[in-house]
Amino acid sequence: MNANLATQRDAFTSDDARWQAVVERDSRADGCFYYSVQTTGVYCRPVCAARLALRKNVRFHDTTDAAEAAGFRACKRCRPNGDSIAERHAEAVARACRIIEQADEPPSLEALSTAVGLSTFHLHRLFKAQTGVTPRKYAATVRGNRVRETLTQSRSVTEAIYGAGYQSNSRFYEQSTDLLGMTPTTFRAQGAGESIRFAVGECWLGAILVAASEKGICAILLGDDPEALTRDLQDRFPRARLIGGDAEFERWMAEVVGFVANPSLGLNLPLDIRGTAFQQRVWDALRQVPPGSTIVYAELANRIGNPSAVRAVAGACAANPIAVAIPCHRVIRTGGSLSGYRWGVERKRELLEREQAAQ
Repeated sequence: MNANLATQRDAFTSDDARWQAVVERDSRADGCFYYSVQTTGVYCRPVCAARLALRKNVRFHDTTDAAEAAGFRACKRCRPNGDSIAERHAEAVARACRIIEQADEPPSLEALSTAVGLSTFHLHRLFKAQTGVTPRKYAATVRGNRVRETLTQSRSVTEAIYGAGYQSNSRFYEQSTDLLGMTPTTFRAQGAGESIRFAVGECWLGAILVAASEKGICAILLGDDPEALTRDLQDRFPRARLIGGDAEFERWMAEVVGFVANPSLGLNLPLDIRGTAFQQRVWDALRQVPPGSTIVYAELANRIGNPSAVRAVAGACAANPIAVAIPCHRVIRTGGSLSGYRWGVERKRELLEREQAAQ
């Protein structure tokens, strides 16, 4: 039994608490106990959607084996002797994701619902709750990833667009800038011809490099060596044209430096966030963690609907190119210790201490 289930079971030790959970169909009670109805000879999960029995006819059991030993048979509706409802829902969403990923064209919500055995309303709600996005948005992200992969391999942009499942150039070009952060031709050329403005300065954490594309801030890098930060930027945009910042960009630089000094002020500048679909989900979740707060990797994985992807979440945090604005410094190990930080654990500690002191 895992620690979470053991803690939940402690809340349902009395018959009164168990009956209340059955009445409310409390999802927290699923797997903690089972109840049987003497008049039907059936035992159920506490979350079963069957008509509520009379209290006098209900008995409680710690396990399915205990319920069956008492002579009761499993309910065919909630299937208490099979996977939990939560597990079945998670599997349904995972199956829907696989269908989307393997389809040549994005399947309709109706087709997905039929394939996984849920209503369209139920699937839509569960999918968004577990992944953080709707099935339609997920399908768009999958196609976007295909475009990224094929743009550098296909003979032309048009070939890549159709190869990714788009039925017309116009539909793709409507979304291409948001999807890629640049035009498809520029992306295919690995940034060739794109102009990246940048400046290097000093902040309370040491050297800081700020870079921006036409879309917004694409890098905030911290370190001790300004030249190393510049080389890092060159490696990120190997074929882009790097140019020094003008007067307007110097104002952006000043705002970023002020923001790094006091993150609670917020950053009122556009961001050009480039990464895989998974990385962007992690980074979006990170931006919801307020200054002065922390989150462990496991909880961050839960928030994006991938509780088993703790290592992948840590990898996405390590790949974050926009320091502080995407606050990967707020992620800590279970137990409260500080994990690695691409710009140094000491900077991470100082950032957290300053944020917490400001609360």
